Amino acid sequence: MKPKALFNWSSGKDSALALYKILQQDQYEVCTLLTSINKEFQRISMHGVHILLLEQQASLLGIPLTKMELPKEPSMEEYQEIMNTTMAEIQAQGITHSIFGDIFLEDLRQYREKQLNTIGMQAVFPLWKQNTSDLIREFLHLEFKTIVTCVNGTYLDKSFAGRIIDQKFLDDLPGNVDPCGENGEFHTFTFDGPIFKCPVQFEIGETVKKTYPKPKTNPEDEDEEYIFWFCDLIPK
Repeated sequence: MKPKALFNWSSGKDSALALYKILQQDQYEVCTLLTSINKEFQRISMHGVHILLLEQQASLLGIPLTKMELPKEPSMEEYQEIMNTTMAEIQAQGITHSIFGDIFLEDLRQYREKQLNTIGMQAVFPLWKQNTSDLIREFLHLEFKTIVTCVNGTYLDKSFAGRIIDQKFLDDLPGNVDPCGENGEFHTFTFDGPIFKCPVQFEIGETVKKTYPKPKTNPEDEDEEYIFWFCDLIPK
């Protein structure tokens, strides 16, 4: 029997490509998708995508969805408590492995492995250390389709939000931006591709600006903000 696994599903391109590879390799039984949700707004954390579109994705993938609802600004203690409860419920289903779409963030991988080791689970990284330019080319070659839902204003301007990732998009990226947005430069929503029964249906809404205070290194620092642009996707 194949080991049972959960797949950490962000709704974006890295998740979609990692899931494609896992399904092709056929070494694990993917029992559920796990996605963090902002409980107040009912949207995917960081990506800003409405929960109804996430549910459409899961339905068209044919994989059950587990939603981990988090408060708007959870403390580390709150996050850990919610995560522990969620993982206990998942383990009760006989799931022993947790699959991630991470590519090269070492500290994040170490954190994930440490957390899983404490509860006797193993982490799996099907995209680990692969060249991100090669990965995005493979993604497009496989005819996946994904739209940019969030951009970090430190790296990209508003015009990149709401764009479909294609060769023109990649050509327009500044040289300091990873083509997979692996440093948090942008986030996406994947709506079609070889793992979907048919495309997810939505309309493109308005793009809105949101700001978040930057942490101060000392009390005398001036107030500064992070700027993010979110493109709203409206479920059909």
